[in-house]
Amino acid sequence: MGGINKLTGPIPKSLSNCSALEVLDFAGNGLTGMVPETLGSLPNLYHISFDANRLGHGKAGDLNFLKSLPNCTVLQVLALAGNHFGGELPESIANLSAYMSIFSLGGNFIHGNIPNGIENLVNLNVLSLENNQLEGSVPEVIGNLRNLEGLYLSGNKFSGSVPLSLGNLTSLTILSLEKNMFEGSIPQTLGNCTNLITLSLSRNNLSGTIPRKVIGLSSLSIFMSLSNNFLTGTLPSEVGRLKNLGELDLSENKLSGELPSNLGQCVSMEGLHLEGNEFDGTIPQALESLRGLEEMDLSRNNLSGLIPKFLGELSSLKVLNLSYNNFEGELPRKGVFSNAARVSVIGNDKLCGGIPKLLLPPCPKEKSNSTRKIFSGKVVIPVTCVAILLAVILSFLVGFSKWRPVTKSSTEDWQPDMSYSDLFQPTDGFSENNLIGSGSFGSVYKGILPGDNKRIAIKVLNLQQQGASKSFLDECNALRSIRHRNLLKIITACSSIDHQGNDFKSLVFEFMANGSLDQWLHPRDNEERQNKRLSLIQRLNIAIDVASALGYLHHDCETPIVHCDLKPSNALLDEDMVAHFGDFGLAKILFEASDIPTEDQTMSVALRGSIGYIPPEYGMGAQVSIQGDSYSYGILLLELFTGKRPTDDMFKDGMSIHQFVAVALPNHVMDIVDPSLLFEDDEYEENGNDIEEIAMNNVNPRVNVGRRTNDCLVSVMQIGLMCSRLSPGERMLMHTVVNKMQAIRESYLKCKRSKNMKRF
Repeated sequence: MGGINKLTGPIPKSLSNCSALEVLDFAGNGLTGMVPETLGSLPNLYHISFDANRLGHGKAGDLNFLKSLPNCTVLQVLALAGNHFGGELPESIANLSAYMSIFSLGGNFIHGNIPNGIENLVNLNVLSLENNQLEGSVPEVIGNLRNLEGLYLSGNKFSGSVPLSLGNLTSLTILSLEKNMFEGSIPQTLGNCTNLITLSLSRNNLSGTIPRKVIGLSSLSIFMSLSNNFLTGTLPSEVGRLKNLGELDLSENKLSGELPSNLGQCVSMEGLHLEGNEFDGTIPQALESLRGLEEMDLSRNNLSGLIPKFLGELSSLKVLNLSYNNFEGELPRKGVFSNAARVSVIGNDKLCGGIPKLLLPPCPKEKSNSTRKIFSGKVVIPVTCVAILLAVILSFLVGFSKWRPVTKSSTEDWQPDMSYSDLFQPTDGFSENNLIGSGSFGSVYKGILPGDNKRIAIKVLNLQQQGASKSFLDECNALRSIRHRNLLKIITACSSIDHQGNDFKSLVFEFMANGSLDQWLHPRDNEERQNKRLSLIQRLNIAIDVASALGYLHHDCETPIVHCDLKPSNALLDEDMVAHFGDFGLAKILFEASDIPTEDQTMSVALRGSIGYIPPEYGMGAQVSIQGDSYSYGILLLELFTGKRPTDDMFKDGMSIHQFVAVALPNHVMDIVDPSLLFEDDEYEENGNDIEEIAMNNVNPRVNVGRRTNDCLVSVMQIGLMCSRLSPGERMLMHTVVNKMQAIRESYLKCKRSKNMKRF
């Protein structure tokens, strides 16, 4: 494997001599030329990834190597996205392995049709062909891929109708067909896809009305976009079933009628885009229930009446566009209306008032006789009585709120939006001197915020990398409602434009002074090795910190969250060596029909995570689960105390880190632990030795390690083994792990305190 390095040049044909090769991963490099047609001579290959290279010449023949791959009879993953492959998809893809679960060719120059033989890949979970030059109709046989969970066909030249057979894909979670030339109506059958969380049909030539079964898909939780089509009719009241939806975009169509009050039932909505339609009537009062709404665009419609004051009371609302309608009366001044940069009301000639920067005419003053009537005794006395009564009620409510427990989402602590320029200066123009790390979707820079001199870490997304934008949305979605002392705290998110006019997305986090756990476990040079030694108690604390964060995500969140990418590089250490887990780019929020989360909640998804930490069932197409995180934690725990990566060269020919530890317990645990743990000062003092004496006289340190350390390590390793068992149902859940690890630490410290007391 050579993923995410700086490899260049062609793929060596000599790879075909590695007959036992199972995984071939060169993603994220600079490889060029053709893929050897001899790959088919590797019968044990089950994972091939050449994503994000420069392979191919954009011409016919680039994909000839696919004709040899049917010989790889156990192939499950074929990832070739983000290259320069041209030509047509060969008919031979119909003969690929029956075990194929991921077939990814997005971001290339492939033209022609999708072969009907695609239906033979019956176990396919993900089909990703987006951003190519494919054309013609999408074959109806695609509906035979009943296990399909992600279908990505956006950014091509597909025409004809959206296949009715897509309604057969009841396991589908993501359907992305935007930026094509589909025509006709939206199929009613899509309403059968009751596991969809994201649906995008935008920028096509679709017409007709919005099917009630589709707009009412209650499973939709991330994004629904039907924008930039020719849809007509009213917005069905079934829209109110989208209670978990984050963003709804129906802009640039020909929808008409009044906005349904049921929109107010979409209580999780953060973005509502209805601009460029023919809606009329007033803004429904029911929309005041959308307390999490951050952006709303109703511009270029025929809406009228007063602009409701409740819009100024939505504390999360950051962008509001009401321009080019027929609104009238006084414009509110509170909330979003107090910032001229965040509200637009131009093209409403009958509006008045508002803050001066909006340049609206002043509202006419009321007549004096009206004023006298208002302040007449018949009015003042009852109004005064009502005011006194309200004051008493308000006093009671204020007193009640002082002892009532308060819960807040983590986004309430986020600083206001930052722009590219706001982050450009603190990082010296994102210079390499401030680069502190890089990953699959971008780079991380350190910086200092002007004003409060707060140190920050800025994760900048590489939007050219396939999946980066989705990773950004997933991470924002996961972080918007969680808070825990062992989760990396986000300061704000930035979606802006850089100095060249390109899209720019980043996440700003608190800076972690001691870097990642990976840097401590695997120092790069001798100097680091001398300075970065983790004691046993530090490792116990870190293990408990990570388990506590996972326990919170799995069991204490309102909706359970699976992290999907546990590994030491995602565990960051602050100045007190407290671990904070981050990188939620692959995280998945679990949804069930029941409101009560259970321990076996799962959700269909493509293969996720990092090699070595991915639970084996994911590789066979199983569903994401909290037990999958338990497996990854178990591997991380074994790595933390052995000092060996799960991808170490020693783990081959059937040997894994799990087996490596299992055969050593309990009698030979000291033979497999990280050697630096054998030089704990207090242990040697107990045996009348010190580190210098041991080093000078070549004393075997293993014989000098105390019994309590041995017992502690055996107990910890056993938890790692239980978490990383092959069967998901046999793995230890995180709340149990936290309790057991805390008990191990307390037992170790108690014994240590007792021995220290004896010395005095």
